[in-house]
Amino acid sequence: MSKKTREVKIGPLTIGGGRPVAVQTMLNVPVSDLAGNAAQAKRVAAAGCQILRASVPSLADVPLVETVKKASGLPFVADIHFDYRIALACVAAGADKIRLNPGNIGADEHVRAVANACSAQNIPIRIGVNAGSLEKEILAKYGAPTPEALVESALYHVRLLEKHDFTNIVISIKSSHVPTMMAAYRLLSAQCDYPLHVGVTEAGTLRMGLIKSGMGIGGLLLEGIGDTLRVSLTDEPEQEVRAGFDILRAAGHPVPGPEIISCPTCGRTNIPVAQIANEVEQRLAGYPKPVKVAVMGCVVNGPGEAREADIGIAGGRGEALLFIKGQKGRMLRGDIVGQLVDEVYKLP
Repeated sequence: MSKKTREVKIGPLTIGGGRPVAVQTMLNVPVSDLAGNAAQAKRVAAAGCQILRASVPSLADVPLVETVKKASGLPFVADIHFDYRIALACVAAGADKIRLNPGNIGADEHVRAVANACSAQNIPIRIGVNAGSLEKEILAKYGAPTPEALVESALYHVRLLEKHDFTNIVISIKSSHVPTMMAAYRLLSAQCDYPLHVGVTEAGTLRMGLIKSGMGIGGLLLEGIGDTLRVSLTDEPEQEVRAGFDILRAAGHPVPGPEIISCPTCGRTNIPVAQIANEVEQRLAGYPKPVKVAVMGCVVNGPGEAREADIGIAGGRGEALLFIKGQKGRMLRGDIVGQLVDEVYKLP
């Protein structure tokens, strides 16, 4: 059960307040390529993305807001650094959320202008602190990007907005070091009730990035910390979206679509488990119901080990035993994958 945080509305989507954790990603096509951004936005939307972010580095790039929103239909987050005028322009262009650290946009009057513009449109601001961008004074105080340093930086930026009666805030506090990231989020969660955007920054390429994100994001979710997440991978954003939902599912959150469980195989295995499991996963892509499908290698232990599955098969010699809700059914021969998929679609 997630910690109860404040509700924050991002376009038509609400996070916090015990709502389901939302999965988001960030476009990585060059900003000047509007057609490329639109195409990528459509792809991540098709992958199930719920919140979409993109960099808006200059005033000339503000048309990206309308382009991406129109292409994806998703709530759009404009990522702004240093220039408050870009934030104001993105608000006017229809951005649903602004990612901006108020301490980085200059004079207090700039912070007030952005806070007032966002308040007028009920647009939240996400404060994003990470280990590589701490204020010099805070870094000198702690000597390193410790969890305490990250939290102090985040709350410093929060106070700059609260000073102008702006509390429509989401916070992220990331590190590429998983223990630091987790400790920082725990400290922050204990000190405020703003919704938290969780993630491991600079997590790496697909293999290591999935491991670090699964540990860090998944670990926090198991502790009830996190209202929205991004899996940061040096890869395509569609991979981030899929990984985000996989982490949610692994942490016990209800996620639409099938979950394939399969045994690691051993000397008793009589069917090509990996091939079948991959094929089942591919053929069930797009299946909307939350269903657990098992592909087990033998009839000796398979049905028992996978008794929690909704449906599954256990391999024999050239055949497979179908089982549903732990109850043994008929033997499948020939097109085993096709018959299993057909049975999944028959489930109530």
